[in-house]
Amino acid sequence: MKSENSKNVPMVVIRRLPRYYRYLGELLKQGVTRISSKSLSEKMGVTASQIRQDLNCFGGFGQQGYGYKIENLYYEIGEILGLSRGYKTVIVGAGNLGRALANHAGFEKRGFRLMALFDNDEAVIGKKIHGLTIQPMDHLEEFFEKEGADIAILAVPKSSVKEVADRLVALGIKGLWNFSYTDIDVPEHVAVENVHLTDSLMTLAYKLTKEEMGSKE
Repeated sequence: MKSENSKNVPMVVIRRLPRYYRYLGELLKQGVTRISSKSLSEKMGVTASQIRQDLNCFGGFGQQGYGYKIENLYYEIGEILGLSRGYKTVIVGAGNLGRALANHAGFEKRGFRLMALFDNDEAVIGKKIHGLTIQPMDHLEEFFEKEGADIAILAVPKSSVKEVADRLVALGIKGLWNFSYTDIDVPEHVAVENVHLTDSLMTLAYKLTKEEMGSKE
């Protein structure tokens, strides 16, 4: 039962939902049918109170003394995240990163339909990746006119990302997953996730440094 006020849920809670979804999916594969917030917290390394607070933002999923029915909770979180909508996705930039993302099996498993790849490099145009032929950027408008797309994954150089993003916004893109190592500004109606891989690496460096400093005390 999803909450009618889910639009007001803090983004920090939303960002934890994919992790819940992933853990619940693993439990389903193991044949587990129900779980308490305490048991789930032990597996995930968060408090049971945090789990209950997060899930209560969307309505009542569990029963006191019974816990959560994993299949139902997995389905409901998937619905909240919009994974059943089959969002049509394209990748712009078919270099090493773009090709690696195209080959990632998680798209189909999570309900995203990878439709096309685009690049302006003659060396890669025409090659096939994950069953799709890399198309020239000149075909972008024609593709959107015929097929349309909901999400564009940006794996282009920092120097060209603004131009590419503006072009996609003009074509009606709804969301941008940006790997260009720079944040982009787009109209409010376009959703953006800016991914900075080195941020995660620097966070890891901090954890290592903290551990090393602690061992010297």
